[in-house]
Amino acid sequence: MRWTLPNVLTILRLLAAPGVAVMFLYFNRLWADWFALTLFLAAAATDWIDGRLARAWGQETRLGAMLDPIADKAMVVIALMVIVGYSSYSPWIVLPATMIVFREIFVSGLREFLGAAAGTLKVTKLAKWKTTLQMLAIAILFAQGVFEHYLGLERSGMGPERVAAVLAGEAEDVHGLRWMHRGMLATGYAGLTLLWIAALLTLVTGWEYFRKALPHLKD
Repeated sequence: MRWTLPNVLTILRLLAAPGVAVMFLYFNRLWADWFALTLFLAAAATDWIDGRLARAWGQETRLGAMLDPIADKAMVVIALMVIVGYSSYSPWIVLPATMIVFREIFVSGLREFLGAAAGTLKVTKLAKWKTTLQMLAIAILFAQGVFEHYLGLERSGMGPERVAAVLAGEAEDVHGLRWMHRGMLATGYAGLTLLWIAALLTLVTGWEYFRKALPHLKD
């Protein structure tokens, strides 16, 4: 194994995947959301950097080629598990998350079954867009948690009527509730929209891989 900088970045991204979930075990929600968001963004950035460095420096290795897709899948699947759990199992999040996880398991199983012929299932540009949208959606949904908990902290001690009046613009917004509320709604809708688009791309790319594998599945 060659311990090049691109490979080290890939391994760090792989280790960061469970770290996102660990944040919610040792910190309360506000700090956990901040730490998870920061860790996820840093890990996602390495996904963009390591491949480019490996190609630019001529340091592409079998280790990196093997670990890179595993790290991407681990990041997405573990982060989705956390988001689903803290969304009170909202069907709007559970359904696209299920589609994404199912596709990843299905394609991984196809590649394992094909063995030496797995090269026919090379990552396509559409699949790269799918991964990018997944990571962007997850980061935005973590950001929603930050807005949500700041909003909850600032309105603590205020009655529901007072909060409603502030959000409606009928009372002075001393604590900035309105922009926190808008931020929570904006990140929530944006994250969900991108997650559904990513889920649909997930199904499309999964079908493309299955179609390419069909000739190798015939007896």
